[in-house]
Amino acid sequence: MPNAILISALAERFGATWHGDDVAICRVAPLESAGADALTFLTNPRFKAQLASSAAGVVAVRAADAVGLTRPHVIAKDPYLFYAQVAQLLYPQRRARPGIHATACVDVSAQIDADAEIGPNVVIGAGTAIGAGSIVMANSYVGDRVTLGCNVLLHPMVTVMDDCQIGDRVIIHPSAVLGGDGFGNAWAGDHWEKIPQIGRVVIGSDVEIGACTTIDRGALEDTVIGQGARIDNLIQIGHNVEIGAHTALAGCVGIAGSTKIGARCQIGGAAMISGHLEICDGAVVLGGTLVAKSIREPGAYGGPYPMQAHADWVKNAAQLRHLNELAQRVKQLEKTMASLNAAAGENE
Repeated sequence: MPNAILISALAERFGATWHGDDVAICRVAPLESAGADALTFLTNPRFKAQLASSAAGVVAVRAADAVGLTRPHVIAKDPYLFYAQVAQLLYPQRRARPGIHATACVDVSAQIDADAEIGPNVVIGAGTAIGAGSIVMANSYVGDRVTLGCNVLLHPMVTVMDDCQIGDRVIIHPSAVLGGDGFGNAWAGDHWEKIPQIGRVVIGSDVEIGACTTIDRGALEDTVIGQGARIDNLIQIGHNVEIGAHTALAGCVGIAGSTKIGARCQIGGAAMISGHLEICDGAVVLGGTLVAKSIREPGAYGGPYPMQAHADWVKNAAQLRHLNELAQRVKQLEKTMASLNAAAGENE
């Protein structure tokens, strides 16, 4: 259990104001299950009625939701952000336990900082450098000439192939693969010829990469993930893709090769993005959307049909099959109407 911290200290630290008793908290929890030692938060006014029955010691709210609130509370510009900051303080990432496990296989030319932790059955290749405070957990593979910055965390079974570069404070979750070959093949008339993938994967600092995500190495230039990006689980990022700083991708997104995505974008789950496109800074792509052309202006973009009963979908799909035929009939009717109107005008 984390150590208890007075809410006044938390409010001062994160730029909020506190009201009521100066409660000590040691955990965070949702409204319905929080106890007297917990901080909770309210971001949606629709759930304000739940505050009356919540046993939380402190609640973080916006100023508008604090009107008439008599229980201990914190007023924050963004209660969800305040909760996140407090949660990070209460539940920090574990620190490295310096040393190299007896079962690890580390090349003699690798440079492992004395403050780094190398876990059981880890393989570290030739010429690789691992910075202070970094942790490489069990059964992970780090290839030749890889650079890991300081305070990097590789969860179990992560694979980082040759020549990849990873910045500081990067977190990579289990079974992610960085630097595998991109999908590069040339058709030779009766078979495929493999195109060697000679670029790298370069990851900026403060990036988090989810479990089972794959980021392909570049074909010629590098695949680049910008500082502070957030990449969820089960995402495929093709060769030579560039993703800007602080962009977030939700689960099961697929990005084809050589596409460039700007900074501070949000890509919803299961969105599919074709290759050789450009998506500008600040764009929002809704979940399940197929992006087949570049996005030049910030805004929200989506293409999926709203969910509906299957029987209704079958009926609508049957009509969609005749959409082109209907469009041609409308064009013909417009021409006929134009001719009739012209004839009527001549007879007046």
